[in-house]
Amino acid sequence: MPQLATYVGLARDGEKALADSFRAVAAGHPEEGDLGQVCLLMARLSHRHRRRLAPMAGRYATTEGDDLHSLPPRVDCHGGPGGLLRDLLDLYVLATLVQTTWTVIAQGAGTHRDAELAAAAVDAMADTRRQLAWLGVRLKQAAPHCLEPTEGPA
Repeated sequence: MPQLATYVGLARDGEKALADSFRAVAAGHPEEGDLGQVCLLMARLSHRHRRRLAPMAGRYATTEGDDLHSLPPRVDCHGGPGGLLRDLLDLYVLATLVQTTWTVIAQGAGTHRDAELAAAAVDAMADTRRQLAWLGVRLKQAAPHCLEPTEGPA
């Protein structure tokens, strides 16, 4: 089961990076109204996935940080309106990696007949889809404001 263990570790580390990144964006953009509250909610979802995965990670012999080198780095906040757009984009990329990893785990759990892991993967995929949907909407809202021309057309 070493291959499945790799992806269980990647999900565990990815959810940590995603939760930490949502918290960093919340703290880094206090001027953005409800962004902070929603980012903290999204961080709690990732934390919940990680907590649920912990006993299974032990069963699949993964250790903390085994696959962290495969992850994009945690999102560090960029200042200003353009920074918000970049932070949201970075979150979206990280959440997409996490979503894809859960998809792989769901398939592997089926192969290994691990109903507990399969259920955790299905639930995490639903929550991660919610995170991605919110990030997609927020990117569309932020882009026009962040990409306003500073001068007239050339």
